[in-house]
Amino acid sequence: MKHRLPCTVNLSILFTELPLLERPGAARAAGFDAVEYWWPYATAVPTDAEADAFVRTVRDAGVRLTGLNFFAGDMPAGDRGLVSWPARAAEFRDNIDATVAIGEQLGCRSFNALYGNRIDGIPLAEQDDLAVENLALAARAAERVGGTVLLEPVSGVPAYPLRTAADALAVIDRVAAESGTGNLRLLADLYHLTVNGDDVSGVIAAHADRIGHVQIADAPGRGAPGTGRLDLDGPLLELQAVGYAGWVGLEYKPEGQSADSFGWLPRERRGGGRPS
Repeated sequence: MKHRLPCTVNLSILFTELPLLERPGAARAAGFDAVEYWWPYATAVPTDAEADAFVRTVRDAGVRLTGLNFFAGDMPAGDRGLVSWPARAAEFRDNIDATVAIGEQLGCRSFNALYGNRIDGIPLAEQDDLAVENLALAARAAERVGGTVLLEPVSGVPAYPLRTAADALAVIDRVAAESGTGNLRLLADLYHLTVNGDDVSGVIAAHADRIGHVQIADAPGRGAPGTGRLDLDGPLLELQAVGYAGWVGLEYKPEGQSADSFGWLPRERRGGGRPS
């Protein structure tokens, strides 16, 4: 790849052949100095011992935590967030402080809030109104530590309502208009956007200043760059050209051992440093 944007490894999809607390060290051994995670626990609020162990293992590995998801429910079972889910609003709100506290300790300032699948039998307006309230609460909590809340279009889940960048940006605009918060940004996952048929170059040209984070995987298959047919370098070069200097999250499914899936990225380019 020709772009020079710093890469961070998502340890909730890569290195999953290892226990959770061994993954930061494995990423460091593979040459990376930055990692990100989905929510690493099965419940909205970890015990103090669980949170302390997570913080300690990231620090001990010598890697930087660049992104952390809010609790999104049972992801393997198909859940994709609690933000718009009325029956689980209390869980999400309890999770906000837990997530931001871990981020504060590790210097992480990007927090991804998955919107949630549509719930049958509940008016869409009620679900969307709740999402606006919850995103505003999350944004205010993140703001206390200088953080940003990310909102992400997702593919492959028919019940998930945010499919395009425009879908996510419309929610962000509504939250800003109704709450006055200004620290929500688009998470531009180039895999999800492309699979959903979005115009990725158009999104970059029109909304580069609203993109808070970028993630990549190839398609079909959501594998490592080079395993599919996507031109990932093109959009990343476009982002670089318009001034994006943030992280590029490697969020793909490896074939075989994760450590063997980085042949597309020379080892000397895996140390991301600190983007401006």
